[in-house]
Amino acid sequence: MMARAADAVREAGSKLERVPKVIGVTVLTSMSEIQFRQEMGVQRDLKEHVVALAKLAEKAGLDGVVASAMEASEIRRNTESGFLIVTPGIRPAWSEAQDQARVLTPQDALAAGSSYLVIGRPITRAKDPRHALERIWEQKIRRET
Repeated sequence: MMARAADAVREAGSKLERVPKVIGVTVLTSMSEIQFRQEMGVQRDLKEHVVALAKLAEKAGLDGVVASAMEASEIRRNTESGFLIVTPGIRPAWSEAQDQARVLTPQDALAAGSSYLVIGRPITRAKDPRHALERIWEQKIRRET
């Protein structure tokens, strides 16, 4: 199914200027290890399962996966360098985790190997969204210098 989806996108995309990326979803960042085992009924370690799904996605020709930053470094070790990791549930240190179970800060997620970060509620629900975004950006720059 994943291989067919990747093929279809590349075929349709070949008629465009750029071919869209095809990204698979592993395990939601709002799911804890306990929920994963109890609600999903999977007895394999969550990180091991996410990495296995990422390897399957890569083998099928997908461009990357959506995964928690907590699994990003292990995905990086087990996939090719260009494989994308889109990471939702990113929470700055000053933000609450809310319903997210497996989160890291933007800086830690990038260090772990995430390619793209999805930082939603800490920005969209802030009293001043622009200030929240600037605060995240300042922390990133400060950490890099």
